[in-house]
Amino acid sequence: MSIRDRIRAFIVDTFFVDDFGDNDSFLRKGLIDSTGMMELVSFIETELGIKLEDKELVPENLDSLARVVAFVERKQPQRLPQAG
Repeated sequence: MSIRDRIRAFIVDTFFVDDFGDNDSFLRKGLIDSTGMMELVSFIETELGIKLEDKELVPENLDSLARVVAFVERKQPQRLPQAG
């Protein structure tokens, strides 16, 4: 399952919403409130192994599925190519 699919599944299962686009603002659309954002951060940290710094808790990183996926992908350790 891709990172995008895992995050989308978490949002659907936790917040009971499934009608949203990758670029829809969670806050402006009312999909996730401030408490829900903390649940999303907890999911990212525990399930995806990404530690978030306080300065990273901004809408540019967390206010849409596309932004969360891009943020997580930037934060993941770089994987080295396999020697063949």
